[in-house]
Amino acid sequence: MSDVGEHLRVTRDGSVATLTIDRPAKRNAMTLGMWAALPEVLAPLAEDSGVRVLVVTGEGPSFCAGADITDLLRGEDPADPMADVRRHNLAAQAALRDFPKPTVAMIRGHCIGGGVELATCCDLRFADRTAVFGVTPAKVGIVYTPSSTKALLDLVGPATTKYLLYSGELLDADAALRTGLVDQLVDDAELEAEVRRFADVVASRSALTQRATKEVLAALTVGDDGEAVASARYRETIAAGELAEGVQAFSERRAPRFPWRN
Repeated sequence: MSDVGEHLRVTRDGSVATLTIDRPAKRNAMTLGMWAALPEVLAPLAEDSGVRVLVVTGEGPSFCAGADITDLLRGEDPADPMADVRRHNLAAQAALRDFPKPTVAMIRGHCIGGGVELATCCDLRFADRTAVFGVTPAKVGIVYTPSSTKALLDLVGPATTKYLLYSGELLDADAALRTGLVDQLVDDAELEAEVRRFADVVASRSALTQRATKEVLAALTVGDDGEAVASARYRETIAAGELAEGVQAFSERRAPRFPWRN
């Protein structure tokens, strides 16, 4: 186990790394320093060939209650006091969104504002029934950034995006599942075990296929057809022997032993 950044904790269990937001007294609200540290925390995990899946969660009963509001007006420019927070927040989101391996948000309790930003930057979101979700810039006069708005829009569509951003109202776990903000809803006591089970499944599959999927989806969301990325990764699976191993394992009715790891 290692403590890195301010209130950001990384643990490893085999091929699964867990990033825990560890500020439970403040419902894991993210300070400017925590936003700034997040890319540096993620970088070595992205490069580590032993890490196959990243789980993002919060310590205690909340996932993340958003940005620490005490940081919002501390910037040096009176015309834009949120400039530093916004810059580090966007960099943190980009680092998580572009993380090259599958990412899963494990959500309990409050997932509000910046917490929703973190969750939507993950590939998948698993939650228990204590989870509540809200996007609250309208409550404090903040303009939600285009990248955060698009991430929300891609998951829940225009109507729910407008509902959340116009009102700041909270969605309970069932509504989050219904609208697509959550992918799996799990009973409270089973959340951690189910996330771990799924992470182990993902870790057993072809890492090259997963990276290709992530890259193609990223290309498609910006209007690229993804053909160049898909073609390059397909050739890589052949050269690495993953395709041959996958086909042979299927024929022999056994689990594949994929050679490529990063």
